[in-house]
Amino acid sequence: ADPPTGKEFVKFSFFRLRDDVRAAPPADRAALASELRALIERSAERMLTRTYSTVGTRADTDFLIWQVSDDLGEIQDWHGALLGSDVGPALQRSHSFLSMTMRSIYSNPLHAGAGGRDRLRDDGGTADYLFVYPMVKSKAWYQLPQAERQAIMNEHIAVGHKYHDVQINTTYSYGLDDQEFVVAFEADNPGRFLALVRELRTSRSTSYTERDTPMFTCRRQSPDELMRSIGLRG
Repeated sequence: ADPPTGKEFVKFSFFRLRDDVRAAPPADRAALASELRALIERSAERMLTRTYSTVGTRADTDFLIWQVSDDLGEIQDWHGALLGSDVGPALQRSHSFLSMTMRSIYSNPLHAGAGGRDRLRDDGGTADYLFVYPMVKSKAWYQLPQAERQAIMNEHIAVGHKYHDVQINTTYSYGLDDQEFVVAFEADNPGRFLALVRELRTSRSTSYTERDTPMFTCRRQSPDELMRSIGLRG
């Protein structure tokens, strides 16, 4: 079989509203809110777009815009429009991760169709929370025989299978960005995700993880809810 290749481009963009903008007169903030909401709506017309608040969960970022497109140019054009808008200078771009969807090289013994998926799940985006982090595996991981890596992944998959209410989206960044993967978990209960990660820490695969931070706890919000959450609209 041909080796898997990337399919969809996936962009996780974290922004922070400048404090001086938050202190601006209400009319000025309302104008920026209208422009940012219009930009988000324009993105949603062209590609899969989801918005999340990180207010109260991290000090360095206020919100996430998660975009998925078959065309990287569409993502770049949208970000160019954002930078050229009046709201662009009001935002600090605190974190940015680029990745692609791709069929996994590991089979899933508990879900026959999961390993063959090479596009983002179309049944996502409805959970209350999204947990995102970039990940890098150690060089030693890639030196293991494929059969041994599959056995280790089987253990990893078995743990995840117990948390059926936590949905995982794994995307790949080899050569595209500093990390190797961007992992995004969707769940309604943060406590369930915490329990999953704690249990995964005891699996053998963890010893081959070089980096899996920063971690982001994001709450799903509509664009209108987001404008209020970040302080652009009362």
